This record gives sequence, C-alpha cells and structure tokens, in this order.
Amino acid sequence: TAPPRTTVPSPLRPDETRSSRTACAAVRWSRRYRRGVAVTDLVVVGLAATVGALLAAERAGSWVELAAPVVLVVAWSLALLLCRTRSPRRMAVGAEEYKRVVLASAATAGVLGVLAVLVQGAGSPAVRAHLLVTVPLGLLGLLVGRWVWRTRLHLLRRRGVALSDVVVVGQEADIDYVARQVARRSAVCYRVVGRVIDIPEGGGAVGGTSAPASGEDPPPARPTGPGPLDGIPTAQGLDRVPAMVAELGADAVVVAGQLTGGTAAIRSLGWALEPARTELVLVSSLVNVAGPRITMRPVEGLPLMHVDQPRFEGGRHVVKRALDVVVASLALLAMLPLFAVLAVLIRRDSGGPVFFSQTRNGRHGETFRMHKFRTMVTTAERDRAALVAANQGAGPLFKMKDDPRVTRVGAVLRRHSLDELPQFWNVLTGEMSLVGPRPPLPEEVASYEGHTGRRLYIKPGLTGLWQINGRSNLDWEESVRLDLYYVENWSVTGDLMIMWRTFKVMVRPEGAY
Repeated sequence: TAPPRTTVPSPLRPDETRSSRTACAAVRWSRRYRRGVAVTDLVVVGLAATVGALLAAERAGSWVELAAPVVLVVAWSLALLLCRTRSPRRMAVGAEEYKRVVLASAATAGVLGVLAVLVQGAGSPAVRAHLLVTVPLGLLGLLVGRWVWRTRLHLLRRRGVALSDVVVVGQEADIDYVARQVARRSAVCYRVVGRVIDIPEGGGAVGGTSAPASGEDPPPARPTGPGPLDGIPTAQGLDRVPAMVAELGADAVVVAGQLTGGTAAIRSLGWALEPARTELVLVSSLVNVAGPRITMRPVEGLPLMHVDQPRFEGGRHVVKRALDVVVASLALLAMLPLFAVLAVLIRRDSGGPVFFSQTRNGRHGETFRMHKFRTMVTTAERDRAALVAANQGAGPLFKMKDDPRVTRVGAVLRRHSLDELPQFWNVLTGEMSLVGPRPPLPEEVASYEGHTGRRLYIKPGLTGLWQINGRSNLDWEESVRLDLYYVENWSVTGDLMIMWRTFKVMVRPEGAY
C-alpha cells in the first residue's frame, strides 16, 4: 500500500470544529490567569498611590496635586496595557514579562513628571513624593505580584494542570528531541499528547534519519527506559494532523524541524488548522539564538530574519563587571560569620585545611586558582585514581553520587552548594563572574572538540544555567548546549533571574553531589 502523501488535504469546513470538551481549555485558564493578574496589578497600583497620597497629604494644595494619585493609577494601568505586560505569549515565561513591567512603570513616572512640570512650571513637592515613593513601591509590588502568580502557575503545571496539549509533527528523531525538552520543564506550558511522523512522498517512515531540528548538532540519542512519548497516540502522514487534533482536543501543533514538503507543507498545515483555531508553533533551527538577537523585517512580502552577532566586549560587559564587584563585595562582608562557622565545622569534622584550591581555566583559557570549602578528605586527589572505574560524570567530568572521599560536613555543603561560597573572592578579583559557564578543569579543556571551546569566550560563573537545570543529572551534550546558549545570549536581566533561581536550587537542590 502506498504511504500517505505529505501534502495536507483541503482545509476543514468551518463547522468542523473541535468538540465541546476541546473548546480550548488552555484558553480558558489563560484568560482566568490574566484576569487575576490584572486585578492584582490594579490593587497594587491603587495601594501604592494611596500610600504616596497619604505621605504627600500635608504638601498637597493645588488641584493638580490632589488629582495626581488618580492620574497616576489611570496612567499606570494604561501603560501596563499598552506595553502588553499581560500578553499570553510573554506571561510566566522568561524575563520579558518583568522587563515590560519595568518599562511601563518608567513610562508612567516620566509622564507624571512631565505633566507636573507643564501644568505648574516646576515639579511640585507632592508630585515628587509620588515619584520617589509611589512609583518605586508600586514597581516592587507589581514584580512581587507577578512572581507570586507565576509561582502558583508553575506549581499547577507541575501537577499537570494549566498545560496546553500539543501534537508534535516532524521526523521521529526531531519529535523525540522536542518532547524531551518540553518534558524537562513542565513550566514551559506544553504537554505532548500525540505525535504525527512526517512521511516522505514516495518513501517509507523515517526513523530519525532526517536533519535534526537543533541545527548543526544532532539531537541526543534516545535513552533507554520510559520516555515522554511512551504510550501516546502516533500517526503517520501530515494528512492525519487535523483529525488527531480534533480527536485529542489539542490546543496547538508543534512542527519539530523541517518537513519533507518544505514551506508549502507548513502553509497547508496552517490552513488546515484554521477552522479549529489551533495554534501552530514552529521549532526554529536557531535553538542557540535568543529572542533579543532576532529581528523580523518584512520586505515586499518576504519575511527576513536578522540575527545579531554575539558580542563578547562592550558596555554590557562593563555593567556585568560592575554588578559582579558590588554583589561580591556585599556577599563577602555579609557572610563572614557564616564562613567562620563553616570553617570550625570543617576542621572539627576531618581536620586539615578549611579551603581547597584547584586550577581551573577561565576566559580565553587562562588558568587561575578557584577556591572552595574543602568537602573531601585531604588525600582526595591521590585517591581519585582508584575510583576512575566508578565514574558517573558526563563526558570528561568525574562525578560519583556516593563518593567515599566526601566528608560528613562536606556532603551537606555540597548538597546546598555552600562549598562554592568562597568563589565570591574569585568574582571580586575578576577571575570569575557571578553568572557564567561552569569553570572547567585543564584536562577537560584539553578534551574539547568542535565548538565546545566557545564556553571560554567569557568568564566562568559562580552559578549559571548548568547549575539551575539539574547540574550533575545533565548529560555532557546538554551541559555544553546550556553553556554555549548562555555565552551567546546572556543579559543583565537574565543574570538576575539565574541568581534568583540559584537561591531556590540551594534550598531545594537537584543533581548536587
């Protein structure tokens, strides 16, 4: 029997929509979520304006000053709306939502200041009180409110609630890679409920021989054991996509990588999904390129995607260094009592030195001495040769979950990453940064192949994407991918979010041994 054609049949009739159960449950909870955030925003802005008005009550005299709180609430609410801070595409994912909240708040403060100057000729004391008190207080409240809502949503998603059901389409290897990336973090809001394997016209099923969706590097090999695709419905041929979407009540179709029919197949697939208003999501082959580096520029109906080259020097790196110095200085001063307590515990537990220093490679491969609290016996380096056969680390890394060299106190320090705290000194001296790739050993660098050496383009970090995404539980390829992604797409806002997530990982560690 000839295999199904790769082209998608003519679109469904308008009356062939999904069943009542599939009336886009994801859209319903998304609307409820946005309404809740909108109410929280209004309450926060109103409370902040009230506090500012009470503080400025003694100075208020003119009608402008009395109307300032009302104008502020209206302008701020309008700015949050115009900046699309509650866009479904940006809420609860990444730093873009927080950036837009900050932008809307800054715009509100600017408008308030300009109006005060234009009406009265100079900023009034009451208006200045709003600018100095209301706006900072309200901005803090808005950010905290968004974080609380996001945390609640992520908890629901980890329980399988508030997820968008998707059908993944493409070659088998690409589908497997996308499904595993989605399953790695349920907070991305997708749940794979079905897959459709693309069949080349005139050929048989493809079992992962196509070009991978992830660019130059092939997707990781499918590990043995249960996976995210086990037990889910599977079909072959793009003509089965509309029927599977209707049957499963999927909210979106994810195209993983290139289809054998090319862009024409994607266009036809989009038309076929129109009547059911099913979202179409394309997995870009530029997986290591973040949104800020991509600019769309349509020219005469031809959408052109401009990709900015990563920059490893310049003003942003000056800001990054300034943040390193300030945070490291404050951290070292604040944690001196903790350092003293840990030093006593280490000496009483196993004797020997408190600190352990090791040669690591930094930016451009330059070596430096990285400092840690000692967590192993003093003969750890000498004993390592006898444990090589039991190595559980990924790639060139040496790791053991139950390393006999680790002391009792050292096990606790490692679990909560407290042994890394002395590296704030490396950050202060400029050998490391607060956030960056994991600092490698010289023998690891000597074994680098391909583009892995790009990890050394910037300073290694005290924390980074590797540390907050599973640490030693990650395989070598995924660790390298995360590091390369950070090197080329880092931002100050992203660094702040990584630092915040690091605190959470220290409290609830994963893969730390």
